[in-house]
Amino acid sequence: MKAHARLTACFEGGRTVLRELRSMAPITLLPKRGTGVTAVVHLVNSATSPLGGDELELTIRVGAGASLRLSGVAATIALPGLHGEGSSSLVDVVVDAGGSLEYLPEPTVVTARARHTAVFRATLAPDAFLHAREVLVLGRAGERAGSLVTTQHVTRGEVPVLRQTLEIGDSTLDSSLAHLAGRRVLATDLVVGGPSVPAASGEWWSRTPLAAGGTLTTSLAPDAVSALRIFDDRG
Repeated sequence: MKAHARLTACFEGGRTVLRELRSMAPITLLPKRGTGVTAVVHLVNSATSPLGGDELELTIRVGAGASLRLSGVAATIALPGLHGEGSSSLVDVVVDAGGSLEYLPEPTVVTARARHTAVFRATLAPDAFLHAREVLVLGRAGERAGSLVTTQHVTRGEVPVLRQTLEIGDSTLDSSLAHLAGRRVLATDLVVGGPSVPAASGEWWSRTPLAAGGTLTTSLAPDAVSALRIFDDRG
């Protein structure tokens, strides 16, 4: 299955309006009414996906001065194809001058034998704001995870902010203290354009200021609730 959904938000008349909202199964976009200055859209998987062989793409455009919050409703489940095919997903973001985007999908669960590639790509104006979160769950309960390659590529005013690729699926490497230390959930929280915060770390989490601006917080945990609690507790 190939699917391409699009979402465009513009600032008009003192509020953010959705100029384009095009869903394509399994990517369904549901706007929330009466949200004021910030437009709120829920991201729903309307079918089991991604399945091996699927190619999914979501394009997000936030115009100058517009504010958009895109949040997930249910977890994404990466499943194997009948003949071992891999699946892929691309989230392509552009935020114009003074624009703001919160991209907060629900966790992605990588099931046994799945082969998934995920790319998050964002191009930001120098004064744009981005808050993006990724939560990866390695297999369902009692299940060994398949393989996943996830890439985050963010630029701000044509300056690279974050270029990061993570490969999951090698049991020896995943159990290493230098990689995932056997933890089942990896969560990352990226903020670009917010107030500066100092570096910090604790048990199985760290917060790192990025050289080109922004902050990346990483958390390892046995479950998604524990991983996300780190972000809530640290603000």
